[in-house]
Amino acid sequence: MRTTLSRLSMPAPRRLRAAAALLLALSAAPALAEWPEDHPIQVYVGFAAGGGTDIMARTMMPFIQKYLGGKANFVIVNRPGAASEISNTSVARANPDGYTLGVVNLPAMAFVPLYKKTQYDPRKLQLVARVLSDPTILVTRQDSRYNTLGDVVAALKAKPGSLSIGHNGVGTNGHLALLQLQNVAGVKLNDIPYNGTAQSKTALLGGYIDFAAVTTGEMPDPGKEAVPLKVIAQMSDARSHSFPDVPTAREQGFDDVMPAERGFAVPAGVPAAIVAKLDAAIKATLADPEYLRKAGNDAPVLDYLGGAEWTSLIDSREATLRRLAESMPKE
Repeated sequence: MRTTLSRLSMPAPRRLRAAAALLLALSAAPALAEWPEDHPIQVYVGFAAGGGTDIMARTMMPFIQKYLGGKANFVIVNRPGAASEISNTSVARANPDGYTLGVVNLPAMAFVPLYKKTQYDPRKLQLVARVLSDPTILVTRQDSRYNTLGDVVAALKAKPGSLSIGHNGVGTNGHLALLQLQNVAGVKLNDIPYNGTAQSKTALLGGYIDFAAVTTGEMPDPGKEAVPLKVIAQMSDARSHSFPDVPTAREQGFDDVMPAERGFAVPAGVPAAIVAKLDAAIKATLADPEYLRKAGNDAPVLDYLGGAEWTSLIDSREATLRRLAESMPKE
């Protein structure tokens, strides 16, 4: 009886709020069970159509759609520019209802907000799953006199800034690998940003720069380029399957590990059940034989991690990224 009286004595506005909360809770369960409904799921990509990130997303989407089942329907939305800041902002600010997904690129997503004010807060992005981890490699022309990272460092110590190295822009894996090399080796190089690997490769082949920092997926067979190239170092924990005879930077005495990672994120606050469904569909896709046949240059570097594990890994790198950010001129 006391309970009944207590409820009856609740002020009218509070009763209305309580009733609204109850109705919301009761309606949430069916909505989750029905996701995805016949409603487009927008997938934001921070690079132009035809680039590596875009191709990865477009190749994976039919398979993720298949494993989600129901009425899943993905629509790719390209928002290139500003080291994926435009795309990341679109995802971070979206309604957390499960109908917005983003392809995120690390280390840029975590690094850029450390050195300048961005429109997005990385805490507003929840990682769903990592798809690949692609080692950064340092390439030069095959006829170059530089054969090791030690050769490069020696030349830069003798004449600071004398060697030019291209990369894909501020905050990308190549850029940060070069910053890290400067820090650990105590040298100064001439780093030149380009709008993608195609541009830096063209500059290298044409003799306009001395090196390019790219990934194994972007340049799987350097020796077969129009002007043959060679790899002199891998900025990775271990030698990649693509270049088993090329030593890592660590093996050459320089602690420089900076892979390029790609995966998926959703706006923070998306229900856990939806995130779990997406994660399971992504994981199933990466084990699908048909997808593996279509994955192309991504196939050798596919490296699944669940969202929680990937988040922990990124958190463990924050101190390194922060030091690199502090070494850059502030915008």
